[in-house]
Amino acid sequence: MEKITSFTIDHLKLLPGVYVSRKDHAGDAVITTFDIRMTRPNYEPVMNTAEVHTIEHLGAMFLRNHAEYKEKVLYFGPMGCRTGFYLLLAGDYESKEIVPLMRELFSFIQDFEGEVPGAAAKDCGNYLDMNLGMAKYLAKRFYEEVLASIGEEHLVYPK
Repeated sequence: MEKITSFTIDHLKLLPGVYVSRKDHAGDAVITTFDIRMTRPNYEPVMNTAEVHTIEHLGAMFLRNHAEYKEKVLYFGPMGCRTGFYLLLAGDYESKEIVPLMRELFSFIQDFEGEVPGAAAKDCGNYLDMNLGMAKYLAKRFYEEVLASIGEEHLVYPK
């Protein structure tokens, strides 16, 4: 079996950042998959499911309501390894083009107050597995350490 592209990235060199993971075609449309890598793989602890779940709920709500991007958002969800998220957008994008959107998203999460949207038994299959405080902490850390002054090493996969 041929290795999929994401398994060919050297995860020992991968830093937190915003990367184009792949570009696919659906008919004439281009779909860009972004790797929103919040923690450094194999160097620091992965995120716990409660904060990942909370970021997923807040991220999906924010992105699907965004004035410019809501019609382009196809998916926002966690990576199985719990080091980040995938964002799929309809369109042909480069990483640096969505940095302003990521800054908005992670500012929204770090400043969020109130009940997490969809965190109710009738709305979610595991509504008790949420941790808003930790989600806010991780969003703030990602914003300050990566997004605030992002450079090429956080936008282009390592060789």
